[in-house]
Amino acid sequence: MNRSIGTPTWIDVGSNDFAASKAFYEQLFGWQFEDSGEAMGHYTMITTKDGALVGGGMDTTGITCPEGNPIPSSWDVYLAVDDVDARTKLAAEKGAHVIVEPGDAGAAGRFSMVLDPTGATIGMWKSGDTEGYDFSMNVGTPVWFELMSQDIEATKQFYTEVFDFQPVPMAESTDDAEAEANYFTNGPADSSSSGLCNAQGFIPAEMGSYWRTYFRVEDCDAASQRVTELGGKVLDGPEDSPFGRLATIQDPAGATLMIVDTDTKVQEGQS
Repeated sequence: MNRSIGTPTWIDVGSNDFAASKAFYEQLFGWQFEDSGEAMGHYTMITTKDGALVGGGMDTTGITCPEGNPIPSSWDVYLAVDDVDARTKLAAEKGAHVIVEPGDAGAAGRFSMVLDPTGATIGMWKSGDTEGYDFSMNVGTPVWFELMSQDIEATKQFYTEVFDFQPVPMAESTDDAEAEANYFTNGPADSSSSGLCNAQGFIPAEMGSYWRTYFRVEDCDAASQRVTELGGKVLDGPEDSPFGRLATIQDPAGATLMIVDTDTKVQEGQS
């Protein structure tokens, strides 16, 4: 495994209307979809028009939660691990609930999925012949991942103990930056690919904790307009940030994701 433990390495979308989701992403990002066949449960591999691996997708129609409710459409994130079975066991010992027991995805790798102690879904991936998505920062590819947490202290503790996270606060230089910080990157910001955000107070509590993925677009405003034209929804934005102009969107089946134009950045205090 070349990617360090805890690095986001795979993503996939589970959709209750996979045909609608597929058409949406084909037109929004230019993605291509390849069905892996019946032996793999028709799991679909997603690539850019240039053939770069983005992630996977599957039809979740008819699949229900343990309580009997339909599984909502969503994008899920998988972190690289050295041993899926051992890390899944450790996660359970640290307060997680295992929702997908460790299993093999053919020769591609081994995976599992848990609900962390704050209720966020997170997957684990030990690569076989598929390390994960192609990290290129190109348009149409994932460029950032973050956990919106309703209990940031519990989140930091769990991901440090289970996934070897090294939370680094993003805050102005003060005598107590750790206490003031609402955002932590996994390691130094300039070498990190994911963050942990204290969402308490600005994300409704009923939304719980959840991971979200950012995909790069050329123009956030144009892409947001296209989202609406294709039957999706713009839930928030577009708005400027120090990291790019971004928006929260939802595909026609209800899965949410972020889009960001990383070339359009506004420093804090600018307008």
